[in-house]
Amino acid sequence: MSDPTAIRRAGRTSCLIVTCILGAAVLAACSSAKPTASPTSKATSKATSKATTTTGASHSTTTSPTTSPTTSTTVPGCTGSNYVLSQLGSQGAAGTSELTLGFRNTSSATCTLVGYPGLQLIDSSGHDIATTTVRGGSYSFTDFAPANVSVGPSATAYFNVAYSGIPTAGESSCPTAAVLQAIAPNTTTALVVRGSYNVCDHGTLTVSPVFGHGSPATQTTAPPNG
Repeated sequence: MSDPTAIRRAGRTSCLIVTCILGAAVLAACSSAKPTASPTSKATSKATSKATTTTGASHSTTTSPTTSPTTSTTVPGCTGSNYVLSQLGSQGAAGTSELTLGFRNTSSATCTLVGYPGLQLIDSSGHDIATTTVRGGSYSFTDFAPANVSVGPSATAYFNVAYSGIPTAGESSCPTAAVLQAIAPNTTTALVVRGSYNVCDHGTLTVSPVFGHGSPATQTTAPPNG
C-alpha cells in the first residue's frame, strides 16, 4: 500500500518543477524580446539626425549664391587711359579766358561720360599749384546741366574752362601754370595738356560739364586754336 504522505510530497515536487520550467520560459521570452526594440530606436534616432544635417547643408548651398550678386557693369575700353586730352580752342575778353578742351576716345568701344572733369594746375617743375574748381559757375559757356554723352570710337566729349587773369585782393601776382591736368568723369586717370595759364583768384577754375558734338552747348565753345 502506498504512503499518502509520500504521494503528497511527490506531487508538490512535480508542481514546483513545472512552475520553474514555465517561469524560465517566460523569462527567456521576455529577455529575447527586449534587445530587439533598442536597436530599432537607436537606428531611427541616427537616421533622423543625419537627415536634418543633410537638409541644412542643402539649404545653405541653395541660398549662398543669392547673397553675392554681380554688380559689375564695366565696358572694356571705357577707362581713363583710353582717352586723349587736347586743347581745342581759346579766347579772352575783359581779363577772363575761356578754353575748350576735349576727351577723345581712342578705344573701339562706345563709352558714356556724364558730369564734370576734375582739374589741377601744375607748374613748369611738375609741382601742383593750389587749385580751386567751381562747377557750373555763372559763365554762359559753363553754366548748363550735365547730360549723358555717348562717346563712340574716335569721337570727342568736350568741356569748357574759364579763369581770370586779373589779381584779386591779396594777390600781387598770379602763378603761371605750364600744365593743365584733367580727369574725365567716372574715371581716375589723369590726362594733361601743356600751355601757359596765368590763373588768378587763388587758382580758381570754373568748369562746365562734358557735352557731345550734337549738344546745344557746342555753340559755347571757344574758337579753334590756330
